[in-house]
Amino acid sequence: MIYLVEDDESIRELVLYTLRETGFEAEGFENPALFWEAAAGIKPDLILLDIMLPGEDGITVLRKIRNMPDMEDIPVMMLTAKGTEYDKVMGLNYGADDYLPKPFGMMELVARVKALLRRSGRRNAKDGYTIGDLSISTSKHEVTVSGRPVTLTLKEFELLALMMENQGIVFTRDQLLTRIWGYAFDGESRTVDVHIRSLRQKLGECGSLIETVRGIGYRMGTEKAGGAS
Repeated sequence: MIYLVEDDESIRELVLYTLRETGFEAEGFENPALFWEAAAGIKPDLILLDIMLPGEDGITVLRKIRNMPDMEDIPVMMLTAKGTEYDKVMGLNYGADDYLPKPFGMMELVARVKALLRRSGRRNAKDGYTIGDLSISTSKHEVTVSGRPVTLTLKEFELLALMMENQGIVFTRDQLLTRIWGYAFDGESRTVDVHIRSLRQKLGECGSLIETVRGIGYRMGTEKAGGAS
């Protein structure tokens, strides 16, 4: 279970959606009071904590966590719009395990969450996916087609990983922009089309697994897929 303490509803809902869609159990809280109430019953595997919070700031919450015997070893990642070196040092000095300033890409967040859980020895989401002759390992950052390695850019890899982790689910171009390029990304949907075209070319015989759903967006099909446009 991952607990997110974030007072901005739009950010909170987007992060929770992303975490759940990538295989994690996650709950969000708009203020520390609700977080403490939940933590009294179920201890999370990881805490995502904003600094600027109503009633009690994130640094204070972090200090309390590190002084509680039953919670002191839970990994904590600070999520904040404050990007100054002072704020980062403050969080790390008080025991934060990682620090991610806003705005951030959703796949970067997921990658860091997996890394923290892996280092802490806590439960992680599924790492590898295989569809037909196409395989991906998110921890090793490797993609193979019929056993042959395929070199992808970071965004191409994140795009492929998202679709393979959610096989059969249709993503609109706007959803892909949000999930891969970040909720503050101010680009055009054409960016997605360019990356999809490049992915298909690089995947060769497995490129047809990436299906176009006309008028909507894209999805990862089955090993029998074909004729994608």
